[in-house]
Amino acid sequence: MDKYSFLNAASTAFFGDLYDKYLENPDAIEPSWRAFFQGFDFGQEQYGSSIEEAVPVMVQQVVNNDAAATSGLSEKVKKEFGVLNLINAYRTYGHLHAQISPLSERESLLPSLSLENFGLSSNDLAIVFDAASEIGLPPSPLSTIVNTLKATYCQSVGVEYQYIRDEQVRKWFDKRLQQHNNTTQLSKEQKLHLLKKLNEATSFENFLHTKYVGQKRFSLEGNDSLVAGLDFLVEAAADKGVTHLVLGMAHRGRLNVLANVFGKNPQDIFSEFDGKDYEMDDWFDGDVKYHLGISSERVTQSGKKVDMNLVPNPSHLETVAAVVGGIMRAKQDHYCQEDNRKGLPIIIHGDAAVSGQGIVYETVQMCGLPGFTTAGTIHIVVNNQVGFTTNYTDSRSSLYCTDIAKVNDSPVLHVNADDAEAVVHTFLLALEYRQHFGKDVYIDLVGYRKYGHNEGDEPRFTQPKMYKTIGKHDNPRNIYAQKLIAEGVVNQAALTAMENNYKAKLDNDLETSRKEPLTVIKPFMQTEWQGFELANPETMLKKVNTQISKETLTEIATLLTELPEGKNFMNKVKKVVADRKEGFFQNNHIDWGMAELLAYGSLLAEGFDVRLTGEDVQRGTFSHRHVVVKTDDTEEAHNFLHQLKKKDSLAKGNFYIYNSLLSEYGVLGYEYGYAMASPNTLTIWEAQFGDFSNGAQIMLDQYISCGEDKWKVQDGLVMLLPHGYEGQGAEHSSARIERYLQLCAENNMYVTNCTTPANFFHLLRRQMITNFRKPLVVFTPKSLLRHPQVISTVEDLATGQFEEVLKDPVVAAEKVKRVVFCSGRFYYDLYAEREKLGREDVALVRIEQLFPLPVAQLQEVIALYANATEYIWAQEEPKNMGAYGYMLMNFDLVKWRYVGTPAYAAPASGSHTRDRKRHNAVIAKVFE
Repeated sequence: MDKYSFLNAASTAFFGDLYDKYLENPDAIEPSWRAFFQGFDFGQEQYGSSIEEAVPVMVQQVVNNDAAATSGLSEKVKKEFGVLNLINAYRTYGHLHAQISPLSERESLLPSLSLENFGLSSNDLAIVFDAASEIGLPPSPLSTIVNTLKATYCQSVGVEYQYIRDEQVRKWFDKRLQQHNNTTQLSKEQKLHLLKKLNEATSFENFLHTKYVGQKRFSLEGNDSLVAGLDFLVEAAADKGVTHLVLGMAHRGRLNVLANVFGKNPQDIFSEFDGKDYEMDDWFDGDVKYHLGISSERVTQSGKKVDMNLVPNPSHLETVAAVVGGIMRAKQDHYCQEDNRKGLPIIIHGDAAVSGQGIVYETVQMCGLPGFTTAGTIHIVVNNQVGFTTNYTDSRSSLYCTDIAKVNDSPVLHVNADDAEAVVHTFLLALEYRQHFGKDVYIDLVGYRKYGHNEGDEPRFTQPKMYKTIGKHDNPRNIYAQKLIAEGVVNQAALTAMENNYKAKLDNDLETSRKEPLTVIKPFMQTEWQGFELANPETMLKKVNTQISKETLTEIATLLTELPEGKNFMNKVKKVVADRKEGFFQNNHIDWGMAELLAYGSLLAEGFDVRLTGEDVQRGTFSHRHVVVKTDDTEEAHNFLHQLKKKDSLAKGNFYIYNSLLSEYGVLGYEYGYAMASPNTLTIWEAQFGDFSNGAQIMLDQYISCGEDKWKVQDGLVMLLPHGYEGQGAEHSSARIERYLQLCAENNMYVTNCTTPANFFHLLRRQMITNFRKPLVVFTPKSLLRHPQVISTVEDLATGQFEEVLKDPVVAAEKVKRVVFCSGRFYYDLYAEREKLGREDVALVRIEQLFPLPVAQLQEVIALYANATEYIWAQEEPKNMGAYGYMLMNFDLVKWRYVGTPAYAAPASGSHTRDRKRHNAVIAKVFE
């Protein structure tokens, strides 16, 4: 460590105060300091006009041992610089020497904080140093300074914050950590409450361990203090104005948090352990007990109310982090617009997961982005020091599992989980930081895992030494109880009574639970979903009135076709807007992009909100949307749909559109969460290309397709996935229709492949006008965005409805001998070939909604072509892809033959020539 290397980072307050004393009375300060400042006065022109400007220069000269700067300094003053260096070294590296592990002393880590590294020695311990003021002390002996530094930075709490670039944040921590040597002073009542929560956490796990031997519960034991820390955090958050709290966590400790923080009745947990059936219809499958969520309202000890949600989540670790962000942003948009810090997101990670899962990085990058920020998240890592069976030395390269916090300058508070008061202090400090700065903060709760990964696992197979230590180690409740007994706060009799009373309550809950024959799962976020119903197959296929007056459409179209006066836009932008205007007002031609914007505008006019995110959505990947345009000279943004707010007749809903970070997994999870918390918002995620959703497959498999079935959670998220074979290679041709259809069952979602602007318009409107919500997957076009035939009229939008099946609009039904069923853009290729051949005996039927399959409408179409003798399913995708397998399994109304390419490994050929050859061959087969 270089001598004096920290001095440039030192606060100028120390020098400033000393200089003020010098100016007031030069003889009142130590002679060498007097000489130092006399030199400063002499060279003030060289240094600058103030002590704040001069200090870095003076310090650097001392660091460089400049003869002119140091000739007048005594050894005492030089050692003052050493003490300042020592103080800043503790601030920067003290966390490396903090006692944060309950199981063992930490290995010696560099850099060392020994006195010799700072030009000091044990002989200097009795010397009084003015530099003590830097840590809030009066002039003090070096021994006192060192003891204070060790107490503040190297006990049960280690804080990383010196890498943060914002000087105000560093100064805030400097000052805050000095208070009571980085501790929170608890009253007797608070200590007893802390003991009570520790007892609940520990006793709850012990009770389950004896009553349900060997059953998985993912015990919290070893990190029991999490429950106490959360409890104190919630109470303090309410006092600081928080009204909505959303928490996401994986399995470990979840049951304990549900019972002892969120107030879930233990009777319901015992019913889940007993494996009873659900008080639901057969369609509801439920989930394992440690995946379930809960919504509750907590009334704090001070009488404040907090709306609390623990989000359900699957076994895919860290996915819930993105969902929590979306839920919280929705709540902030609706309930906390005047102060978004009233909504508090908390994410509880595992140590192996937070350092190993890529989704963590995706969500971390959201924290400061306009479309995704939630005014700071409190991240809590339940650090077991082992992941499943893997030691941390095999699961990460970084020193700490929390080192990802440094990506966005977030502070990290490491704390020993055995020190209950330190845990409470750390949780309250994190809350204080978040509320003050509105930024992310991390708590590394370093404990251990008492049993294996689950209670049936044998951890000594892989960590024999660690588990010998754990077997002899007492739990945090007993450690804290002994501390309070020694302080005279509680006696053994009171402690025993506390334990017995809680156990008796659990015994009574268990007895009551076993009298009930079924398990009841309460809906999640009941407040937001009041008035909505669960849909059945008939409901999902029922026609919905999505009409809107032509007058309203005209009002919206006027705003969509006017650029603000006096602004300089590039000519291409002007042409886009002029073409819109001509199409609507002169030609009565509505293309895909215009129909989409009119759908959004009409929903906004009816009081719904609209939120659209994804990569490049403001312009649209294919430059078809242009809802936000930029001035050519200043890049000032103009959002056409924001103009609705200027007209009283249209100014009802809010329109949010954000270009997202280059993430699919994280952003899709975020939007799923937003839609979950805001059923009256049309929430849309658009993939840049449909196959990009591959990167978010976990969200599709674990949330979107089955969230309602597992957790009784409705969600109306819309996914726009560009799809179509246009000779562009294997990537980006296919949105993998087959994968979505394979996930379809039990009315879990809509899957559509529209071919007209009007149908897309009514589909988006239907999504909001129904009194239920289902995820909606829309395979959207690319080349059709500007196809001359892909045009609708204003009347189609005003008076039409969504059509699940589109019969052939051209051929006479009585002439048809061959009926070709298809879906999506392939229809237009087939239509062009039929026109070229002049065939009137072939009908082209488009299935616009693939799931739920509109059987009744298909029967009507089949009956319409009574003279048909042949039925074909035609698709541009390979045989093992696209909708063919799904249609073969579900469409048994007629016997048909398949027309398409054979099965292939890749969705399409990389050669444009070969791809077109295959494509044309399929078209030819349709008309053989």
